[in-house]
Parts: sequence; C-alpha cells; structure tokens
Amino acid sequence: MKLTFLGTGTSFGVPVVGCDCAACTSSDPRDRRTRHGALVETEQGRLLVDTPPELRLQLLDAGVSRVDAVWFTHIHADHIHGIDDLRAFTVRGADMPAHVPEEYVVAMREHFRYIFDDAFQPPQGSSKPRIRIEPFDGRAPVPILGRDFLPVSVPHGRVRVYGFRVGGLGYITDAKTLPPDAVDALSGVDVLVLNALWFGRPHGSHFNIEEAIEAARAVGPGRTYLTHLTHRVTHVELLERLPDDVLPAYDGLTVEID
Repeated sequence: MKLTFLGTGTSFGVPVVGCDCAACTSSDPRDRRTRHGALVETEQGRLLVDTPPELRLQLLDAGVSRVDAVWFTHIHADHIHGIDDLRAFTVRGADMPAHVPEEYVVAMREHFRYIFDDAFQPPQGSSKPRIRIEPFDGRAPVPILGRDFLPVSVPHGRVRVYGFRVGGLGYITDAKTLPPDAVDALSGVDVLVLNALWFGRPHGSHFNIEEAIEAARAVGPGRTYLTHLTHRVTHVELLERLPDDVLPAYDGLTVEID
C-alpha cells in the first residue's frame, strides 16, 4: 500500500496571500503547501482523500491519471471545493463512489446540487462529475478497493472529522484530540498521519505540534507524519525540532506502508 500527500497545508495554504514571512518567501519547494488532500493506493486501485480547491494541480504534479473512489473526511470548504475536478475521471466512465459520513450527506447534496440532482443536466457539449454517494455510519469498516477502511471519528471544534485506519496506516486530519476509542482504533499502526499547525499556542479546533506529538505517543506508531501545516513553521525548522520518529509531510511525498 502507498500513501501520497497531495496537499499538506491549512485552509490558507502556503504561501499565504500577502505574507512575507520565512515560510511564505522560502525557496524550499517543501514549504509550498496546498490545501489538504491525499491518495491511498491499494492493490486494486486509488482512493482520494478529500477534494481540495487545488485538486487539479495536485493531481497533475503527482502524475495521477486514475482515481477509483473518494473519501470525504468532512465538508469544510478547503476539503471539498475541488470536487468538480473529478469530472476528468468520470466523463467517460461509470459513477465514482464517494464515501461520505452519514451526518454530512444532506449538506453535501445541497452544496453541490448540480452534481447530485439528476434533474439537472448540463448543456450539450458540457459535463458534470458523475459521483455516487456511499454513506458510512462511522462505526463499521467500509470495504473499499479490496481493503477494510475503519472510520475513526475525532472532534474538530463543533464538528466531527472522519479519518480511518486501513492495515498499517492511520490517517487523521483536522483533529483537536484523539478520544480513547480513536487511540484504540489506531493503536499499533506502522504509519500515523496527524494534523498540526505550529509550535506553542493552542488552537480551538486543531492540534498544535506539541499536542500532535503527545497524541502520537498515545497511539505508538512506527512513524508519524504531520500534515495540515501552517506558514508559521518551515520544513527545515520542523526537521530540526521534531523527534526522530515524527516527520513533516510535504506536497508530493510518497510513503510505502507494509
């Protein structure tokens, strides 16, 4: 199994518009962080995690020519507003399954009515994404591309975010804490992915870096990768300050998982 980080930034991305900080003016390509997205490749296909606004550019940069399914963690704008870019994969084929938490299905259909309302048909010569919502309840494993993806629900301010465990990979974004049931579900993974904003100051709905490291220690993975990073830390600074088994992810990074 293989994980590719397509986007590792927060809702602002890096560089931030109008900012001249060290990260935003860095010449290190690892400091250019587009909005959150990832790709999980199994023996039977490719699962896209979220559809951020830069999705088209991310897929081009990663050389992705096929996506077989999508997993939506939640419905904040930076995680769903690139959904139209899925047209490239569905214009000639069957509907793409989109695995959506049950609590977000109605809102998803309302946000993108032109996609999910069959009464809307695009003008001749145009197209719309052909996406089939597959709701999941967050309690039972979801079979996707020959693997069982176990949903892992975590708090994110006033909403819930649904990461997952599949084999030796645990994937969580936009968490503020890992509840005991989430720690149990993730325990013993080889690779753990967690969100982290910056060092020091706490945030109301996201881990800071110290909190993410503490959460990783509770899970006990072989390696932890931090994503959903801000412009308040550079990649080099993270390499210097993080423990040896905690690594900063960056756009385009690929990780093999046994």
